Amino acid sequence: MGATPIIDVRGVHRIYETEAGYTHALRGVSLTVGRGEFLCIMGPSGSGKSTLMNLLGCLDTPTTGTYLLEGVDVSQLDDDELAEMRATRIGFVFQSFNLLPRATVLRNVELPLVYSDCPARERLPRAVRALQAVSLPEDYYEHKSNELSGGQMQRVAIARALVNDPALVLADEPTGNLDSATSRMVLETFSRLHDKGKTIVLITHDPEVARWGDRIVHIRDGRLLTDEQERALTAADPSVRSAT
Repeated sequence: MGATPIIDVRGVHRIYETEAGYTHALRGVSLTVGRGEFLCIMGPSGSGKSTLMNLLGCLDTPTTGTYLLEGVDVSQLDDDELAEMRATRIGFVFQSFNLLPRATVLRNVELPLVYSDCPARERLPRAVRALQAVSLPEDYYEHKSNELSGGQMQRVAIARALVNDPALVLADEPTGNLDSATSRMVLETFSRLHDKGKTIVLITHDPEVARWGDRIVHIRDGRLLTDEQERALTAADPSVRSAT
């Protein structure tokens, strides 16, 4: 582990103002993720995990508290600097893949390099290396993404997340639209990346998915729970287990 954590969240609150009043989505969350960890954040719908993902991905900023990404306080960055951070230091993997359906696999993976002003001559070899890292056969590189299976599309999405060599891979319910066999294939891909030293934070409601990480934290009602708190809550209310 490096001396400076990839993620260092300190006493973060996130409060949204709505027509109905104020919503306290995160309540004093603190979290540290070291370089090379595979962390799973698990919680039911409405627990605050999507809000936390948005903060970790620099898509939102805390109302109070501090978030340091590789030692950088993101609340001090302007919009352009936040966009640069998202483009170069964070790789996103979403449940719905978010691929361009009529673009080839290679083109989809190259796109982040275009947005980050990578020289044109470097884009193709970097895209190929990223696809090799997720073990997608070369035969598919020129296929359009809408010609692929769900598991293949998710592997392309993971390759796209890797192509800029980010410090953090942030995956939001990456197996939510996949069957169990395909989900396992995608999770094996994350596991191989973790074995190679990538830092991965995966957000899920599924305990079977969470077990693939080397560390699990639970979120409920905007608070991170210790393992002891989670076990006590589950023991007191068995319905909690099915909710998570």
